Amino acid sequence: MIEWARTVATLGINAILPPRCGGCGEITDTTHAVCADCWAGLRFITAPQCACCGYPFELTDDTSIGSDAGQMLCATCLQKKPAFDLARAALVYDDHSREYLLRFKHADRGDLTPLLARWVYQAGRAVWDQADLIVPVPLHRQRLLKRRYNQSGLLAAKLFGMTGLPWDGLVLRRARNTRSLGGLGPSSRKREVGGAFVVDDVRAQKCSLAGARVVLIDDVLTTGATANACVRALKRSGAMHVSVITVARVVR
Repeated sequence: MIEWARTVATLGINAILPPRCGGCGEITDTTHAVCADCWAGLRFITAPQCACCGYPFELTDDTSIGSDAGQMLCATCLQKKPAFDLARAALVYDDHSREYLLRFKHADRGDLTPLLARWVYQAGRAVWDQADLIVPVPLHRQRLLKRRYNQSGLLAAKLFGMTGLPWDGLVLRRARNTRSLGGLGPSSRKREVGGAFVVDDVRAQKCSLAGARVVLIDDVLTTGATANACVRALKRSGAMHVSVITVARVVR
């Protein structure tokens, strides 16, 4: 009886507010999905990729990859290992994925959370079983008041339901209201976020941060400056291992 009532209610809601593509807005058969045309435009990141930062390798000759593909590092990680232990992203950040993220981040499109969280979940599929805690990249309180929500926090909350892992949106805090990093180069980004993140010691104790394997959630990985600054703060407070999982990443 309950299932029947739920089915009727769902049909009624879909009749009034039919599910729409998360990309173009066209009506779709299922909720939290994208149409075939929008799906074709998305560039999902798959192997081979850097074993550390997840940067995709464009190799066309499978024989050149060899049996050590899972251990290959990109030139950047070979030169200097990042603060995080692992990074993965679902999509290449381009014109198609940018539209999803801009709407999600700046246009009150919280309804995109289930769709984007599902992609993040898939990108981090090798991480969840080994993790202890999910932490979103925080916004400064002034920006949070202006935007009214933290997009990374929405993803973290949804991933809690998908993975069963606890999440804490207050243990990591942005103590300084940094300017927008858009248009800044790697060095400028690093200087801007340096020391901007701190850990709340009381929250850290409550969520057992010391010795924990943390998954840091954000929308986009660009140069890694923000992720590295967050990871350094978490590790200074005792986190043993930090993975970074994002919806998309910049590929140059």
